[in-house]
Amino acid sequence: MSNPQGKKGNRNTGGGGPTGARSSGQGMKFARRTASGRYLSLSREDIDMEGELAADYANYTVQIPPTPDNQPMMDGAEPTTVAMKAEEQYVSNSLFTGGFNSVTRAHLMDRVIDSDVTHPQMAGVKGARCAMPACDGKVMRNERGEDMDPCECRFKICRDCYLDAQKDGCICPGCKEHYKIGEYADDDPNDVSSGKLHLPGPGGLNNNKSLLARNQNGEFDHNRWLFESSGTYGYGNAFMPKGGMYEDDLDEDGLGGDGAMQDLNQKPFKPLTRKMPMPASIISPYRIFIVIRMFVLIFYLTWRIRNPNMEALWLWGMSIVCELWFAFSWLLDMLPKVNPINRSTDLAVLKEKFETPTPSNPHGRSDLPGLDVFVSTADPEKEPVLTTANTILSILAVDYPVEKLACYVSDDGGALLTFEAMAEAASFANIWVPFCKKHDIEPRNPDSYFSIKGDPTKGKRRSDFVKDRRKVKREYDEFKVRINGLPDSIRRRSDAFNAREDMKMLKHLRETGADPSEQPKVKKATWMADGTHWPGTWAASAPDHAKGNHAGILQVMLRPPSPDPLYGMHDEEQLIDYSDVDIRLPMLVYMSREKRPGYDHNKKAGAMNALVRCSAVMSNGPFILNFDCDHYINNAQAVREAMCFMMDRGGERICYIQFPQRFEGIDPSDRYANHNTVFFDGNMRALDGLQGPMYVGTGCMFRRFALYGFDPPRTAEYTGWMFKKKKVTTFKQDPESDTQSLKTEDFDAELTAQLVPRRFGNSSAMLASIPVAEFQARPIADHPAILHGRPPGSLTVPRAPLDPPTVAEAVSVISCWYEDKTEWGERVGWIYGSVTEDVVTGYRMHNRGWRSVYWISKRDAFLGTAPINMTDRLHQVLRWATGSVEIFFSRNNAFLASRRLMFLQRVAYLNVGIYPFTSIFLLTYCFIPALSLFSGFFIVQTLNVAFLCYLLTITITLIALGVLEVKWSGIELEDWWRNEQFWLISGTSAHLYAVVQGLLKVMAGIEISFTLTAKAAAEDNEDIYADLYVVKWSSLLIPPITIGMINIIAIAFAFARTVYSDNPRWGKFIGGGFFSFWVLAHLYPFAKGLMGRRGKTPTIVFVWSGLISITISLLWVAISPPDANSSGGVRGAGFQFP
Repeated sequence: MSNPQGKKGNRNTGGGGPTGARSSGQGMKFARRTASGRYLSLSREDIDMEGELAADYANYTVQIPPTPDNQPMMDGAEPTTVAMKAEEQYVSNSLFTGGFNSVTRAHLMDRVIDSDVTHPQMAGVKGARCAMPACDGKVMRNERGEDMDPCECRFKICRDCYLDAQKDGCICPGCKEHYKIGEYADDDPNDVSSGKLHLPGPGGLNNNKSLLARNQNGEFDHNRWLFESSGTYGYGNAFMPKGGMYEDDLDEDGLGGDGAMQDLNQKPFKPLTRKMPMPASIISPYRIFIVIRMFVLIFYLTWRIRNPNMEALWLWGMSIVCELWFAFSWLLDMLPKVNPINRSTDLAVLKEKFETPTPSNPHGRSDLPGLDVFVSTADPEKEPVLTTANTILSILAVDYPVEKLACYVSDDGGALLTFEAMAEAASFANIWVPFCKKHDIEPRNPDSYFSIKGDPTKGKRRSDFVKDRRKVKREYDEFKVRINGLPDSIRRRSDAFNAREDMKMLKHLRETGADPSEQPKVKKATWMADGTHWPGTWAASAPDHAKGNHAGILQVMLRPPSPDPLYGMHDEEQLIDYSDVDIRLPMLVYMSREKRPGYDHNKKAGAMNALVRCSAVMSNGPFILNFDCDHYINNAQAVREAMCFMMDRGGERICYIQFPQRFEGIDPSDRYANHNTVFFDGNMRALDGLQGPMYVGTGCMFRRFALYGFDPPRTAEYTGWMFKKKKVTTFKQDPESDTQSLKTEDFDAELTAQLVPRRFGNSSAMLASIPVAEFQARPIADHPAILHGRPPGSLTVPRAPLDPPTVAEAVSVISCWYEDKTEWGERVGWIYGSVTEDVVTGYRMHNRGWRSVYWISKRDAFLGTAPINMTDRLHQVLRWATGSVEIFFSRNNAFLASRRLMFLQRVAYLNVGIYPFTSIFLLTYCFIPALSLFSGFFIVQTLNVAFLCYLLTITITLIALGVLEVKWSGIELEDWWRNEQFWLISGTSAHLYAVVQGLLKVMAGIEISFTLTAKAAAEDNEDIYADLYVVKWSSLLIPPITIGMINIIAIAFAFARTVYSDNPRWGKFIGGGFFSFWVLAHLYPFAKGLMGRRGKTPTIVFVWSGLISITISLLWVAISPPDANSSGGVRGAGFQFP
């Protein structure tokens, strides 16, 4: 279905707003509500007359609460409500496709998957058929999945026929009477107790301020009377003079009123978060040792330069250059660690502020902002769909208001397997999500929950828990079987339909008398469950149906939930009793952006930007949480904890909340430092004390407004180490409307109305959503320090219903051509041009003056998987290091950062771009001990007292810093040592290759391509560590193997030469041997990885043993043993190798 641009641009995508004008082209009724509650129609003359008399007369309205005898109702309200539900049902049952040079189409699907669907929010749910002749459409359904009767006669009618009946005078086809409010209608528009408002969206950008308006629908507010007291009597009926009238109006800081109405029963301000510095007993010695070691290195390097080894200048020169670089690299790594901090949150205060009934929120609706969760996947063969489905289930079950949550799945491969797996997950969520809420389940990933070893009843008090768990476990086992059988099911279905098409073609040829031998070849299509072609990628690639060439696809798997809780029913037919559990599910959307030849899809960054635009049009959550498909929510409270930072004082300057990456399935010894705790618990925690942690690609909650490339409301420019000067806010200030929504051009002085499409594209709905997202992301203005806040209760209005034009607009913004001649990927959204788009995106935000927060919750917020195989791990590090090299040679180099980036934060980003180049010096330094042993010379001429004192001091300070870092970061000493070992392994392999690839790209223009890392999904009876022992050959293994073998040979050679030397130099042998053993100690995990599975001796061990034996034998033949009776001989000269 086509989507006129102008029509869609007038829809408010950020959630419903109070009375606003309909979009142009729609009729508008003018009416006045009388004191009895009835509405009187007004003519245009009456409206004009009122304007003329307004200067002489003041009107007021006495509102009488509705009673059984007084039920005011607007004509046509019920048909409008039914039409809205019909539109939502039509959206959820349709598959939308479109893209370049094609019309957006909505394909109505009776079946999404082969199995039955029961949840009323899900696409393809069963229902009665329309009673109209020659119509087989499904009857409209309500929130509970029951048939919805728009008329008292209960005539069954589908959405399309109902809309036709509205056009024909609102006559019911069954009873031939005008549509009336059905006796069994469960969604009464006159139910003022529900607080539900079905309001049109604003007509344009200027109407976004309607989010701040009060409830002006004319209905009497009973709940307001419940909070009436002597202190609040008359609240809202008078205006406080600007600046206040009395001295009592001054707050505790001596500041007067700002003209805004103050809550008279306001409670003392309670912070949502607290920042806790490290204990001085730990951090002070840590800083002192950094300074001491820095000065020791300066003196040591000075001494080394002034005392060259004249016997081997080449060896001395190589070592001094390497040591100078190591000192510089160490300084870049340590300086940003001088101010680590801890944080805490208070969820009780969050609930009190945003979900407790107050005069501004009498019904206690959630005032929290919306959240859009992104999950990205690209290849179901390398990323198992069962893992992705479990991730989706953990998101749908998170502890956050259901109506404020939306989940978007980006399938960059356009695979039907992923589509149907997500549909199966949505169907199973009907059982899993209420089960988690009823029994407070953790974690809410079913695969992880049912795999936990231990007593599952620990802490459970409900008597029906064991019975419910047993039933859900059985359902989950059946769910896994269905997921595992999807590939075969799709293949068999496609083969059957393709065979039918072949038969049709053959029959047609026979009827036309054509030669059957010249039968045209029928394309082997991939078929959906409803018997139609899949618009995405086919198993047998075909034009317009390949991985890089297919239309954009959008399917609302779970339509938006109702704003009011929907409790389950106690029925014997139901699997589990959910009568006291809210069974609503968050909105779930499947998206596969359009891909066409000739258009650069920009890999993961392009997919994320498509998700940003799609979600802006459909739900427009002011915050975005992104996950990789193999990361799931392990702590259901994590989202609320992150929201504490965004909604606290100063939260308007935070661009994102980064969570640490935690992994499961890692071998107990963490051989290859997969947990990376030194980085996540050390470096990132330290950056939190500066301008904030880096963005690491997953497990991060973004402020949507910051992703759009805007500056923060308050910025500071840094002119020195820690010194700064304040800069005026970038927002245009209006002292009389501090809590008003702004226009798009108000965010950026250089962004005029003509340049807005140049930056964001030509979607009017996308542009209209920007001010709404900015306003909804603001914290509540309950403290004088919050300069850019919003009034309490402004986000309690239900969002606008999802209609087909909105989804059609979302399809257009995910097309391949939308980003042409725009700033997407350059300034807006995820930044293009690097394989590590995450680091660049976070850097751009910090460079504009935003701050970020690092939150380590008591229970790990998210868990994921990591490659435990040595070769896969090195390839992963290779990709990260290559991205760092790209950053170094791009305009994202920290050398070119603005003054809004703090100095130590600049040092941290500079280290990100420089650390791969350390591999050149590290590789050289690892060969220096071997060269020393072979040549008989050392890096210093003699092992004198000065050299030994410097060496001892440097070693002691290094150990002291390591111990103190272990204490303030909370990591284990073993983890610290594993990190040191893998630093040398990756530094001599992956980092070195990254430098070479980066230089080739910069100098020769050779593009870098990486294959997707396969995510292993072990079966129940398989060894989860099986991949750890697999030896996969790669060229990355050559440098570490060479280093290890040469150092072993050098030690053997030097030892034999020293033993049989006339004048043995044991000092130089011990010096060179010590450094060689130090190198080999770092390579121990690498050597262990080459040994393969434990308990088995692979062939490579025998090859190594043979090579070493042959080498030693050749050395023995080459060395002439001295005469035992000579004066220069040594005791034991007759020693022979065994």
